Amino acid sequence: MMFSAQGSSRNHCSLLAVLCGGKVSDNKQKQPVSDDKPRYPFPELSSSGRLEVQLLNNPSIDEFRRVFESFEPNIVYLQGEQIADSEEIGSLFLGDVDLSTPEALCGVFGSTFPTTVYLEIPNGVKLAEGLHSKGVPYVIYWKNTFSRYVACHFRQALLSVIQSSCSHTWDAFQFANASFRLYCVRNNNIVSSNSQKQSIKPGPHLLGEPPKIDVSQPEVDMQEQEDSPENLPAVKIYDDDVTMRFLVCGSPCTLDAVLLGSLEDGLNALLSIEIRGSKLHNRASAPPPPLQAGTFSRGVVTMRCDFSTCSSAHISLLVSGNAQTCFNDQLLENHIKNELIEKSQLVHAQSSSEESKLPSSEPRRSTSIACGASVFEVCMKVPTWASQVLRQLAPDVSYRSLVMLGIASIQGLSVASFEKDDAERLLFFCKKLSKDPLLGSSLISRTPSWLVPPAPSRKRPEPYKDTKSLNCTIMEGVNGLTRPKINVAAMRPIPHTQRHKMLPFSGFSEAERYDGDQGKVNLPLAPVKQPAPVTHRKALSSSYQAQQIISLNPLPLKKHGCGRAPIQVCSEEEFLRDVMQFLIFRGHTRLVPQGGLAEFPDAILNAKRLDLFNLYREVVSRGGFNVGNGINWKGQVFSKMRNHTLTNRMTGVGNTLKRHYETYLLEYELAHDDVDGECCLLCHSSAAGDWVNCGVCDEWAHFGCDRRQGLGAFKDYAKTDGLEYVCPHCSISSFKKKAAKTMNGY
Repeated sequence: MMFSAQGSSRNHCSLLAVLCGGKVSDNKQKQPVSDDKPRYPFPELSSSGRLEVQLLNNPSIDEFRRVFESFEPNIVYLQGEQIADSEEIGSLFLGDVDLSTPEALCGVFGSTFPTTVYLEIPNGVKLAEGLHSKGVPYVIYWKNTFSRYVACHFRQALLSVIQSSCSHTWDAFQFANASFRLYCVRNNNIVSSNSQKQSIKPGPHLLGEPPKIDVSQPEVDMQEQEDSPENLPAVKIYDDDVTMRFLVCGSPCTLDAVLLGSLEDGLNALLSIEIRGSKLHNRASAPPPPLQAGTFSRGVVTMRCDFSTCSSAHISLLVSGNAQTCFNDQLLENHIKNELIEKSQLVHAQSSSEESKLPSSEPRRSTSIACGASVFEVCMKVPTWASQVLRQLAPDVSYRSLVMLGIASIQGLSVASFEKDDAERLLFFCKKLSKDPLLGSSLISRTPSWLVPPAPSRKRPEPYKDTKSLNCTIMEGVNGLTRPKINVAAMRPIPHTQRHKMLPFSGFSEAERYDGDQGKVNLPLAPVKQPAPVTHRKALSSSYQAQQIISLNPLPLKKHGCGRAPIQVCSEEEFLRDVMQFLIFRGHTRLVPQGGLAEFPDAILNAKRLDLFNLYREVVSRGGFNVGNGINWKGQVFSKMRNHTLTNRMTGVGNTLKRHYETYLLEYELAHDDVDGECCLLCHSSAAGDWVNCGVCDEWAHFGCDRRQGLGAFKDYAKTDGLEYVCPHCSISSFKKKAAKTMNGY
């Protein structure tokens, strides 16, 4: 069962946390900081992300039932009594009632049970079995005694993955258990100092069945499949594995099987969560892989499937299978999920290589990676689509799952949600490894390959200070021998060639087609063919950059099909609401604040909320974003926005507006027909360029197409208080009117 609130459209998860025993909760406990015992900052139990928390501190049974019936939580978290002057967790109480028997605990809930119950008490096997037999689908419990530090780490890992993404109880537990084994089991922090280690498997356990994905075909499809000449496979996914480098928070250590296995299980659970909650957005026919096209049987089709994961990451998969599966969207989606989750291990550690067996070094620290804490490097083999998902999740400040695995950097990209308290909590469990004397003696100082600076191509000698003639040769003695010393002043400088940025050829644009001799015949004032202006070439470069930005989102752009009024008569509220719906449809949920329309957009410019409405109207009226530098963003666009002030002194406002437009409005523009389709009155094309508006006839023209002498620069006409542009046609008409008035004596 997925963690989602009942009847909630926002897909939240509710948690009822009950702290028993009347003691102070974990988040209020303080610890003295000393060299022998590092500080452990207990996190607060509070609502965050998808997780909505209701906290009860030592409630009575009646109070618990009243809150449970009104709140209807998905998860009930029951914490045992905090024993004074001890690190262990005690028995379970509600008020003065002891709930150490299954009958007493089940009687508290009555006839309604939550989806998941987490019992943070020692020796909770019988209580868990009693709850599970009464109808609770999933029960998390502990078999042994444990300290409050390891219990807090497991709880924080469990809640972090729930608040970050729509996850199943089974996957969330597998992830939290992997984080527990990585930092608690590996460092022997399972039981408290005054407890005896037990022979049973340490750590939490889960009662419940793993989820299954329905891949059964309808009866009609089953009959068609039986009539087919051969039994074709349902789906097959074509994807290669790539090597990814992770920086993990912790003390440098030997990459043993426990560490690598825990990271494998944690990343596999994380990717399973993303795939289990993914949605198929589009499928299209695609050519088969070149090396395997000849092995395909008759009836096999190949599709390119675009998915968005439950955390809004976008991936594209090449899939082949029988026609009955590939042309049924829901069946195809389920088969792909089943193929990725059930039939393959996604992440593999490179444990066989000799390099991974060596103790890893501590790379150069950076405040942007784990807030400057110590890290070590681990290499993993992951599918290509998984590497794309991880790289899209790392910059998300609201995604906390990677932090609980200690992952601070993915292929050089830092995890944005890592905080200082997270590093302190993780390093708290590494104190035993850091005191290991064998580690210090066997540590090999080496830096990850992507952090090693490149070797210098040539060593430049220091310039010679004395001025001598070019033909002078200086002799110096070395161990009684003389050799000529190079005269630096006589050396010729090495020439350097300018390296231009190369753009891929994408065909001739409309402007280049009209740049020939035939296009110049219709121009009134263009007797000589001249090369295209520099601003036109810059606009082409900007247009290509816009194409690159759009291609980062693999979901194909279709017309939005909304019922919004034309942009010329559309109200601002209707426009902003339509933009929000479009961003959510495209998977950009991070751009839509939780407060809805009242807080959209959350970008601030010049101490005011960004005026998306006027920004969009001004840009589309000037030919759209692909015009590039043909739009004077500061003079023509910014002056029409509410963010503009007469005393404005902002610098770089043009680049800021373009960046905001790319983030919020570029895909929206391409999915709508709002761009003004007017063409240049001189070259009769709508190609990119420096657009200017005639102040007499209100027509648009490329400034580079006007070859008249005496014109100023483009910036003189584009700025707010600049010159007024008059096109050649209106200029000739005005001259004729003035000449006629002079002849009539006026």
